[in-house]
Amino acid sequence: MTDSPLYIKETKSFQRAKGSLLVADYIPGIQYGEIVDVQLASGEIKRGEAIDISEESTIVQVFGGVSEVDLAGSKLRCRGETLKLPVSPDILGRMFDGMGNPMDGGPEIIPEVYMDINGEPINPAKREPPAEFIETGISSIDGLNALVRGQKLPIFSGSGMPHNRIVAQIIRQATVKGLDEGFAIVFGAIGVSYDDAAFFIQNLERTGARERTVAFINTASDPVIERMSTPKLALTAAEYLAFHLNMHVLVILSDMTNYCEALRELSAMREEIPSRRGYPGYMYTNLATLYERAGRIKDQEGSVTIMPILTMPDDDINHPIPDLTGYITEGQIVLSRNLERNSVYPPIDVFLSLSRMMKEGIGPGKTREDHNNVFMQLYSAYAEGCDLREISTIIGTDALSDRDKIYLEVADRFENEFISQGENEKRTIEETLDIGWRLFSTLPEEDLKLVSQDLIKKYLPKYRETPGN
Repeated sequence: MTDSPLYIKETKSFQRAKGSLLVADYIPGIQYGEIVDVQLASGEIKRGEAIDISEESTIVQVFGGVSEVDLAGSKLRCRGETLKLPVSPDILGRMFDGMGNPMDGGPEIIPEVYMDINGEPINPAKREPPAEFIETGISSIDGLNALVRGQKLPIFSGSGMPHNRIVAQIIRQATVKGLDEGFAIVFGAIGVSYDDAAFFIQNLERTGARERTVAFINTASDPVIERMSTPKLALTAAEYLAFHLNMHVLVILSDMTNYCEALRELSAMREEIPSRRGYPGYMYTNLATLYERAGRIKDQEGSVTIMPILTMPDDDINHPIPDLTGYITEGQIVLSRNLERNSVYPPIDVFLSLSRMMKEGIGPGKTREDHNNVFMQLYSAYAEGCDLREISTIIGTDALSDRDKIYLEVADRFENEFISQGENEKRTIEETLDIGWRLFSTLPEEDLKLVSQDLIKKYLPKYRETPGN
């Protein structure tokens, strides 16, 4: 990462070292988050960040860590600034590491501006509520849990679930409605394995999505401190594209569980008093500083939408990480292990999933006039079918009425035709809604109580196929 010229405020030696943490005497005037240079006795210079300041000491987190430190011979030089990301329109199509250094073999970015990776809070009075639809091409998201520009909508997954494949599909397919809208993807991979990193890189290059994507890749073998900077870098790049270049930006962060584990590890190194399950008590605030960087600003065209991915330890949705994330964000998309066992892809649990901003981003002029009605009717029919599925395991299918058997069939078709789709299959919102209407054609027409007669006459297949209608 490129920085502006060094400005030395003071030089200090260190009291003690612990892992990648170095403890120096108190330095008057140093600020929290300020970047420092650590000059080792060997002459090697390491970059670090002031992460704790008190009247007794200053604690520095060294990027990359240090193996051996001669405390008496090492020096600390303050730079008088925080970490900044050099940005320009040239960042599109580029790939960086967890510190913002190019890792694709391309040249260094010639910046138009340096941006603080901690961002600047959006004035609440200047915020515009999320109100425009983002099409992911995945029916169970677009039709039932619509993603809206400026929203924060996480995906809750479990170990071994296909969240990486879903992320890759969203990166390939996501778009905004309208021909003249600038759209970009910013992808932050946090603590991923080499296999996962290679999967994402190959996916970007093979599908041509790389041209509109900015990627920050932090692997599991990289220093823990880089897990902390990767999502901040991704969001900083997104803010530049959105509010300097007036683009609509979708930020995908995977895996936020690795970010929180890094937060816990650093907290333990600092000997802080732990909270729930060993995580620091400020984890909620820390996550909020990331997620709340999503949004739209009045009188500005661009927007930042965040879709964080997190794996739930032991599939526990009440674990502190998904629990706190759910309080901050506007809904969640939850993956179902039962659907995955039944070979349904993507295995999205529609009952546990929710998009609180959905109604703001759908309807006439945004998706289609029947969207909300189709959503409610599909949800109702599938819920009844699932209830009957449980009953049939007790009393047997033969004991069900003819009407019950219809709903049982609709539940199966809903999973196999609506939720399930090919990994490379992109569906428009119109195609998604038409699948819903095909399912409705199986139901008795008098049961379509959540859809108006005008919409039934306009979209139900038997009327659309009749001449004169």
